[in-house]
Amino acid sequence: MAVRFYNVLTVDPFGADVWTRIAISGLILGGMYALIAIGYTLVYGILFMINFAHGEVMMIGSFGGYFAFEILKNIPMPTEADPKLTFINAQPVLSIIIAFLIGMSLASMSGYFLEKIAYRPLRGAPRLVPLISAIGASIFLQNAAQLLFGPQRRDYSNPDLLWRGSGWTVEIAGSPVIITYTGVFSFVLSILLMVGLYMLVQRTKLGRAMRAVAQDKKTAALMGINVNQIISQTFIISGALAGAAGVMWGIHNGLINHYVGFIPGIKAFTAAVLGGIGNIPGAMVGGLTLGILETLGPAALGIDFQLKDVIAFSILVLVLIFRPSGILGEALSEEKL
Repeated sequence: MAVRFYNVLTVDPFGADVWTRIAISGLILGGMYALIAIGYTLVYGILFMINFAHGEVMMIGSFGGYFAFEILKNIPMPTEADPKLTFINAQPVLSIIIAFLIGMSLASMSGYFLEKIAYRPLRGAPRLVPLISAIGASIFLQNAAQLLFGPQRRDYSNPDLLWRGSGWTVEIAGSPVIITYTGVFSFVLSILLMVGLYMLVQRTKLGRAMRAVAQDKKTAALMGINVNQIISQTFIISGALAGAAGVMWGIHNGLINHYVGFIPGIKAFTAAVLGGIGNIPGAMVGGLTLGILETLGPAALGIDFQLKDVIAFSILVLVLIFRPSGILGEALSEEKL
């Protein structure tokens, strides 16, 4: 592998424009991974469990945004200039806001009921039991979505404002590189949501309560904190972030189905472990790092790009072996959140 890596660097079959495209793609993907990874981190910080159904919560949010766009594109708003104009293009910004609100709301509700039904009754059980319940919930949600929405892939109907493939063109090494509107939108919104969550946890009353529950549930209850309510709110927040990532995934990548959240969910778990499970900044760093490594890795190693999943999960194995605490360290005790 070292020889191959050296050959790729010295021969360099790709130009600077290709490396730029790959790096941009990695940043966009990493931002989505980071959003989902924060959900794993929040739940682990509170309950010391891995919510393996979190990817399916993202999938539900993605479908929420899809159906919102489908409804809005069928609401006629004709004008003299364009008699076929519909709401989705007459009010593109409002349409995007509505799609995110619906997607995030459905994902939040899914996270809330998931905790209520699948995890709360098992809270006093050995740690392996809720883990098995989470895997069962993941399979259940996948199959429920397949029955409700069908097994076929669905194409997101973006507003023209965020038409896939369109964007700003810059010249790198004499070749045009398109920086897509959907990519910039997804990356910027991911960063804003992550910063907003970090501020919520660090600066608000809810955030202080979350950190108190993460440190010691019994003492937090004695101090007047409703532990069950805080845990439910944590699942609602993590679900909302996963739902936002799901809508971004549909807007940027275009195709979704009932299985769309499984692989991103597992990779987001990898990102959370890479950054430091239970550590919010670690989840951010881990997500962005994994996205970049996953996209740059095949080109740097000179292997097929379809093997990017191998790189992602190899990173997981290596981190668990050599640095299980992650890049920024696992957040424990009073520093869980």
